[in-house]
Amino acid sequence: MIRVAHFSDLHYAGATLAEVDRCFSFAVDAAIARGVDCAVLSGDSTDHALEVHAPAVEALARNIRRLADHCPVLMLQGTFSHEPPGALNVFRLLGGRFPIHVADRLQQVVLSGDGRWLESEGWRFEQIPQGTRALLSCVPTVNKAIVAAAVGASDASVAVGEQLTALLHGYAPINEAARAAGVPTIGVSHGTVYGCVTEHGVPMAGFDHEFTAGSLFGAAAQAFLLGHIHKHQSWEQDGRMIGYAGSVGRLHYGEQGDKGFLIWDVEATSARFELVATPARRTVEISFDGMPNLEELQRIARTNDVTGAFVRVRWTMPEEDRHEVDRSAIQGILGAAAEVKLEGRVIPVVRTRAAGISQEASIAAKIAVWAVLTEARPEPLLACLEALQTRAPEEIAASIMEDAIEAQGAIPAAPEANAGVPAETNADAEGLPVFVEAP
Repeated sequence: MIRVAHFSDLHYAGATLAEVDRCFSFAVDAAIARGVDCAVLSGDSTDHALEVHAPAVEALARNIRRLADHCPVLMLQGTFSHEPPGALNVFRLLGGRFPIHVADRLQQVVLSGDGRWLESEGWRFEQIPQGTRALLSCVPTVNKAIVAAAVGASDASVAVGEQLTALLHGYAPINEAARAAGVPTIGVSHGTVYGCVTEHGVPMAGFDHEFTAGSLFGAAAQAFLLGHIHKHQSWEQDGRMIGYAGSVGRLHYGEQGDKGFLIWDVEATSARFELVATPARRTVEISFDGMPNLEELQRIARTNDVTGAFVRVRWTMPEEDRHEVDRSAIQGILGAAAEVKLEGRVIPVVRTRAAGISQEASIAAKIAVWAVLTEARPEPLLACLEALQTRAPEEIAASIMEDAIEAQGAIPAAPEANAGVPAETNADAEGLPVFVEAP
């Protein structure tokens, strides 16, 4: 039997450092205390590309080194947007009492009796190496862009699943041979299983997912350790187990279930695991269908322990009431929380088109229909429409100016011709006056 600590989806970054480092440090301590024989990180150790001097890199490296001082460590390449290719190479150089292996290609590796990793030259071993304590089949994140370039973008999603199914079945003969020889067999991958459930409770059903439970069981590995989905869940078939460890920390509001890592006990013919919960932060969701009700919010704060929790308050309101929300009062009621996030959804004012207006042939008739439906007087609009149809723009503008001047009570006399014009002028090519400065 071999005991494996299975961590996944750490997502180390500047914004997540406090949460994930607290949880992963706890997990490393717990794994060492339980005497694991090796540790597997099944992808997304970082949240995005990080510079080497970033505090998140130092914190992650410190915990990986602590693991490597206790047992051999295997790190799998995760999603490229989280772990750019080559991002894990530096961890090979950390040292430690035991080696750190980075699985960034399709391969099999064996854990030897003396705690060393031995990797296959190709995608699998032709026969089991001598002294093998455990056989691991590694399937890192598949680059779908390469598949799309080969088979076309429209066929890429289906092609990835088909090729991975064939690959996993290709591992079955060597895994069956290891099983017959009494060697534990383990699969490690990073991707989505059709029908799995996200951390927010959403089933993943579609044709663009890498795996099905059937294709994973087809590899004939006794245990299959998965990453990518942040909710712990598992499948079982004839004593073989597939399991997502989930993320070690709670990175978003609304995530369901405990956060933690898995302790696997794998034998040649059996596998079982235990979820070890980490001290992930608590999140509280408070939602209102309309405007926030402060009395209701006070009741929720009294009946639910929000001390030290991360609280998100959501509400929905009409656009004209958007300034009526007392954000300071909400913050005050939830003052014991570690963080309060306020999210108001504004419903914009939507003016629907007048029913039946499109059935009228003339603009005047359309205005008449609109006026009836909106209880407005059509005469002013119809007068403007007649003016636009029968008078020149200059005439309309002059009339508007005259009305405006008359409304002020007086019409000033028109200026005399050439009044105030300097004595010396000439004209440009268009007849407009050009002023010349007098000497």
